[in-house]
Amino acid sequence: MTKEERALIEYRMERAHETIDEAKIMFDAGRINAYVNRLYYACFYAVSALLLTRNFSTSKHGYLRSLMHREFVKTGLIPKSIGKHFDLLFDNRHKGDYDDFIRFKAEDVADWLKPTKEFIDYIDQLIQTIK
Repeated sequence: MTKEERALIEYRMERAHETIDEAKIMFDAGRINAYVNRLYYACFYAVSALLLTRNFSTSKHGYLRSLMHREFVKTGLIPKSIGKHFDLLFDNRHKGDYDDFIRFKAEDVADWLKPTKEFIDYIDQLIQTIK
């Protein structure tokens, strides 16, 4: 892995951690749809970083999801439960961003923060073992 590739992986993981912080701010401000969006993007940045360890890069959300499952979930490197959490965020972020009349309720999504943090931490540790 080149120095530039390592730097890009680190940058994307930094973005993942920053975006988790943004999610908390959105939740506290009562911007629940934005909170769900930020949770998803935190995971998106982390998966994007992880895929770079296999020389994959994409801005296409569906393809990124597919690659994560093919390269890491199906091979057992990422537990299925973590893959399912990403799927939950993927589906709900899409609904919240594109479907009409979608308003997430704070009480329904508040507990998504903890598994999202665990997702980011797991990906971070996995990257460290690969680098």
